[in-house]
Amino acid sequence: MTNTTHFGYKTVNEDDKVKEVAKVFHSVAAKYDVMNDLMSGGLHRIWKTFTIANAAVRPGMKVLDIAGGTGDLAKAFAKGAGPTGEVWLTDINESMLRVGRDRLLNKGLVTPTLLCNAEKLPFPDNYFDRVSVAFGLRNMTHKDQALAEMRRVLKPGGKLLVLEFSKVAAPLQKPYDVYSFSVLPWLGQRIANDSESYRYLAESIRMHPDQETLKTMMQAAGLERVQYYNLTAGVAALHTGIKL
Repeated sequence: MTNTTHFGYKTVNEDDKVKEVAKVFHSVAAKYDVMNDLMSGGLHRIWKTFTIANAAVRPGMKVLDIAGGTGDLAKAFAKGAGPTGEVWLTDINESMLRVGRDRLLNKGLVTPTLLCNAEKLPFPDNYFDRVSVAFGLRNMTHKDQALAEMRRVLKPGGKLLVLEFSKVAAPLQKPYDVYSFSVLPWLGQRIANDSESYRYLAESIRMHPDQETLKTMMQAAGLERVQYYNLTAGVAALHTGIKL
């Protein structure tokens, strides 16, 4: 029998979710950064800066950026790791990966770029000092499997960083819902000519595990010292964990 999962608020076959998510990001890739700035008022850049600071990438480190999109984190990691380091930009979506690769090249950064599924990472055990995933985990079908894979490829002492939309503080819930289900699709239609992808974005955030649940999932995957930082009243959260 074919297993089912959620795609936003819809129930779909697991195999179909991968295809549907791919359609979303093929559609929005060209306008991804513009839409991120508009949707978050530029806050996503502050959230990423906080994540980069927590990663504390040093010269010579090996870093894996999963669902790396347009390459914001990989760019910073590559500068931190320097010429003796190794930073991989990966994504399951070819359109997004092309945008990220081209952006890095335009900045004079030549880093390995790979199309791959986070649930089946093509890297050896104990290889990376840091693994990051920003705004990508919620789109993965088997989040527990992806987290286990991320831990597998980390070296002992290595750190996983998961930046993701999360559960907003209760006083902001109603206005946040109005914004998410009314303003976001309108912006998507006006800027990217695609309201449905941004309606899916709002739904996928609601279906994603909240802060405590994701913390428990990371611990179940074998990570230690798991903690999280609420960003902008929980609109986003950075979870970190160590492989011991």
